[in-house]
Order: sequence, then structure tokens, then C-alpha cells
Amino acid sequence: MTSHRIKFTQMFGLGLWIAAGLLVGVAPAQVQLARSPTFPDDLPQVGVDSATKKTSPDFEKRLKELEDQLAEQADEREQLEEAERLADEEAQQKPTFRLNGRIHMDYWAFPSADPGIGYLEHPIPAAPNYGQDPVDRFEFRRIRLEMSGDVPENMYWRMQVDFGEPSNPTFKDVYLGWSGDEGQRSFQIGNQKLPLGLDALDSSRYTVFAERPLINAAFAENARRIGACFYGYTADESLNWAYGLYNLEDISETGMFVGHSLQLGAYGRLATTPWYQRDGRDYLHLALAGAVAFPDPNAVPFGFASYDAQFRSPPQARTDSYWLNTGPILDATNFEILATEGRLNVGPLQFTGETMVNYLQRDANAPGVDKDLFFYGYYGYVSYFLTGEHLPHDRTSGTMTRVTPNRNFFLFDRLRGRPGGGGWGAWQIAARYDYIDLTDNNISGGIANHFTLGLNWHWSPYAKMQSNLILGDIRERGPIGGYDGGSYTILGTRLMAEF
Repeated sequence: MTSHRIKFTQMFGLGLWIAAGLLVGVAPAQVQLARSPTFPDDLPQVGVDSATKKTSPDFEKRLKELEDQLAEQADEREQLEEAERLADEEAQQKPTFRLNGRIHMDYWAFPSADPGIGYLEHPIPAAPNYGQDPVDRFEFRRIRLEMSGDVPENMYWRMQVDFGEPSNPTFKDVYLGWSGDEGQRSFQIGNQKLPLGLDALDSSRYTVFAERPLINAAFAENARRIGACFYGYTADESLNWAYGLYNLEDISETGMFVGHSLQLGAYGRLATTPWYQRDGRDYLHLALAGAVAFPDPNAVPFGFASYDAQFRSPPQARTDSYWLNTGPILDATNFEILATEGRLNVGPLQFTGETMVNYLQRDANAPGVDKDLFFYGYYGYVSYFLTGEHLPHDRTSGTMTRVTPNRNFFLFDRLRGRPGGGGWGAWQIAARYDYIDLTDNNISGGIANHFTLGLNWHWSPYAKMQSNLILGDIRERGPIGGYDGGSYTILGTRLMAEF
């Protein structure tokens, strides 16, 4: 339709020029030419008989035909504009569809591990690999297809399916939503992220380290639950919030919840960016989040669709088991989580930190057993771009967004037929410290200290490589096989691409 408009505009302009030239000849009395010695007075006039001084009938006919053509072209233009308007209105009345995806390929190695770590990795006495050391592995961390779209007038939808484990695909985001106030307010119902945990809310496409911090993995395991949540932000985007009601059971594999207890949890988060300058290169993010949850105190351990207040985390790497694990906490009636988070970014330099405390109450009748339990943890990291880029921040959601290298890795441009362009991409270094305590009273989930070094090589805005070196130590876990933990070293590399 745009090509028709361009052709019509060109024809219409040409017609105006021709008409103007002819009208100058037809109406010499109204347009007086400046007299000068170089222009004689008796120049012949276009379309006028020099003897009778009258306009030629053929010329008047041609002029009338030209006027009719211009009028017809004007009508066609109006018809084209009306057709385009109707097409736009019709398109707005139809649902839309978008397809995205991501591929994350991992390699994890365990250069060293104390004997006790083997019992955390393989804790089942009856298993043939009981107590054996962790094994190096190559795996697809994520093979995810994402579909989303809009449904007129103010409705939208999203669906994600992950095939990282081909024999057992799981869904992630699956929800319906409604938006208002030009997108400043929205409501979603379905499987979606809990508004708890800064790193857990950041997309896995943009995180600085390959795996989530220990507290995010333990207190917001798998990040998503089925529920209903309200979202909003102010007009100047300095403040955003989310609050909702969720079922505590992770149904990403079963697709359903079955049980007499509703097992509900109320979650909420309030975030602000009081300082935001240089188009987002400098900013300060602060947030407060929390939850009040009511698990089923009569849940059968490991039973179907019955959440039993269990907090666990892998060692920030891909392993067979959760090395930190409280196990099912029986008789748990409710727990409360309070989280604080902060992120300061100054150009290529960023500091990020978060704390979480978890108070749990239970109906414990055993002598010498305290009814109340207390778990907590925190992390902090610093990152720096050697090539000058920065980590962008979405003020409407309080989360990180996509890094754009100043110059893409040169192979990308060469493969696209531009051998003279490109550079070395964006290079980022980072260091993180994690601490978590999941041991209290008669619950021995473990106490962990982790130090992680990271190197990220961003080839383009949609592809990068991550490398992590993890030095960890776990104590007061178990005991299992006579050990209560140990120290270990982990190396991990991830290749990532999205579309």
C-alpha cells in the first residue's frame, strides 16, 4: 500500500506542475512577465491563436481532460487512505502472535570436592552411586519456545514451554492478562513469576551469572506459581509494584493442583529508581518484597500436589541433587519472607545485593523441639564492562534488560556479509559472594558460603558466552554417610542465543 501511495504522490505532483505551466499560458492577463530588453513583447502564448487572440478549442479540451484526471487521482487517493484506515482498524480487531525462544548449552566440571560432597550429590544408600563424587556433564540448560500475543481490546497472553529435559517438558509462563491506563496497570492470572527475588525476576537471558543466587533458588524455587497478580507503575516510571495471591505448589510438570488445602501465599514487591540519569547508564534501584504463606500442615511427605514447606538449592551449578536441603518440614502451618534489594549502576560498573529472612511456624509437639524456625541468607556482587557498556534497567518492572555491545563480535558481521565491520563484542567481569543458612533447631538444611568469579562475552545483543568459577563450602548438612558437608570447586560455561 505504501508503494501505491508513493506512486500516486509522484503522479499528483507532476500533474500540478503541468497544470501550473498550462494555466500560465491560458491566463496571460493575470500573470504579468517582467519586461526587459532580452524578452520581446510579441512572444507567442501557448494555446492562443496569434491571429484571433483566442484560446484554441483543442487546448481547452486537453486542459479539461487534465483537470478530470487530477480529480480522478484525488478520488483514488481518498479511497486508498480510507482502505488503509479500514485495514488498520480490522487488524486491531484480530489477535496477534509472536514467537521467541532461547537455547542455553552448558558444560559443568567439578575439579575438586571433599568426600562429603559425594554424599550430598548421591545421598540414597540403596543407589549404586551412593557417595560418589559429582560427575562432569554437558547438557542443554534451556531449550525454550515462547509464544505471546494480544487479544482485542485490552487482553494479552503468554506461553513458554521448556524442552531442556526432552523426556519431561515443562511449562514456565502460561497466563492471560488485561492491561489499562496505556499499559501502566495490568492484571495477570495463570502460571507466572512470584514478585520475590531480584535475580529471580531478572530473565535468564540477562543475568550476570549462569545460575541464580542461593537465596533465590531456596526461597523462590523455580520462581513461578499459579496465581493472580496486579502490576503497575507511575507515569514517570520512578515507582513500580506487584502484588498477588498464589498457590504454593509448583505445577510446571503436572499441570494441575489437587488437594483439600488451598495452600495459598500472598506475595508483593515495591520498587523504585530514585536516581536515573544519562539515559539509564546511571541509576539506583531499591525494592522491598515479602510473602505470607500457608502450606498444608498435614501434607504427606513427597505427596502429589501437596506443598510441605521445603527449602533447597543446588550449588549454583547443574547437579543431580540439591546440596542444600531442609527436606519436607512437617507440621508447618505458615511462613513469612522479607526481602530487601538494591542495585547501583554507574556506567560500566554495577553493585547488586539482596537479603532474605524466612520465619516459619509449625505445630511441633515433640519434646525439646522449637516450634519456630529461622532461615536467612544474602548475596552481593560487583560487575564491570571492560569495553564500556552498561547493564540496562527497566524502570516499569524493576528488572534488568538486554545488553547491547558497542561493537558486535566481528564474526557476526562477517557472516552477514560485512567483512569490514564488527569488533570484539562486550566483555564483562564479575564477582559474587553468597551466604545461606538453612539449619535451625532439628532442621539441618546446611550452611553455605560461595564465592563466584564470572566472565561474560557478549557477541551481540542476542548471543553471549558465560564462564563461572565457583569456590564453595557447605557445613551442618545432614549428616549423610557420616559427613555434614565439605568444600568444592566448580567450573561452568554456557553458550546462549535467543531469537
